[in-house]
Amino acid sequence: MPERVSSRLPDFPWDQLTPYAEKARAHPGGIVDLSIGTPVDATPEVVQQALREATDSPGYPVTIGLPETRQACIDWLSRRFGVTGLGLDGVLPTVGSKELIAGLPTQLGLGAGDLVVYPTLAYPTYEVGAALVGAEAIATDSLTSVGPRTPALVWLNSPSNPTGRVLPPDHLRKVVDWCRERGALLVSDECYLECAWEAEPVSVLHPDINGGSLEGILSVHSLSKRSNLAGYRCAFVAGDPAVVGELLAVRKNLGLMMPGPQQRAMVAALDDDAHVEEQHARYAARRTTLRGTLESAGFRIDHSEASLYLWATRDEPCRDTVAWLADRGVLVAPGSFYGRAGDRHVRVAFTATDERIAAAADRLR
Repeated sequence: MPERVSSRLPDFPWDQLTPYAEKARAHPGGIVDLSIGTPVDATPEVVQQALREATDSPGYPVTIGLPETRQACIDWLSRRFGVTGLGLDGVLPTVGSKELIAGLPTQLGLGAGDLVVYPTLAYPTYEVGAALVGAEAIATDSLTSVGPRTPALVWLNSPSNPTGRVLPPDHLRKVVDWCRERGALLVSDECYLECAWEAEPVSVLHPDINGGSLEGILSVHSLSKRSNLAGYRCAFVAGDPAVVGELLAVRKNLGLMMPGPQQRAMVAALDDDAHVEEQHARYAARRTTLRGTLESAGFRIDHSEASLYLWATRDEPCRDTVAWLADRGVLVAPGSFYGRAGDRHVRVAFTATDERIAAAADRLR
């Protein structure tokens, strides 16, 4: 019998929240779920209409995606974030960003003996992707701690999940230079670029960061949060055409392709900025309410200048905080899900409805 792949993976963290969720559901007013951060507001009508008009889709889509879809990605990055020098051969649509992140080490041909570096506090899927191929993984925010070794893959995440931290341009430039000196591939998870509150995130694809060259750099983007499209599974990767071409060659053989109707919906979402501004205003109001309430209840909010979460602490073990909130019908994610450095924090999403955010505020007051 071959080794079971699941034996290489960490336990799925969200399963550990079950007893806390049951406790929160028992609250007389029902649960206020601020844990996963699932969008709850309506998918924009302009996107729904594009999907309806594209429902007649009898043929197979192609892995590389429609030219219109890839051009919409390029136009969005240029319009919103000043990215230049990106062509159609440097963009690849994907079925959600998690699938790409988890599968990237596999699709790049990494394996035992390769090193993957990711942030100290990080989305767990970076570690999962390395574990799937048997690569070594190091969680660190200091590349000097890697020593003389050359990583095969370095992950960045700004704005950060879970902390909401935004890395300054000087830091991004140093990471780009370090990776190029070592010959390491740099992949920046930028799924929260449009969810900024107290800082201005910058893409590694911006010429001020990469010196006008996309060599050795990829960025990952998702429409799940910025356009309430989590159920559509619309995302893309962009950057170095040579690396994108390698991914394309592998993904063709794996049959990884975004459905045609979703690609049309993706164009509509990326071409329309109005719904993004409306959603941003909704989240801003919810964030203000929740942050003020948590601080009044004795919490300290660290970082959280962007993303859709508040990185909160009462300077106690995070499971104690999760239990305290669950007693009040509020479910949050323990910081330990994202690394040992999160042991005294919780991640609080503000993606719930206005009514549920208000309910949480009433309970914590």
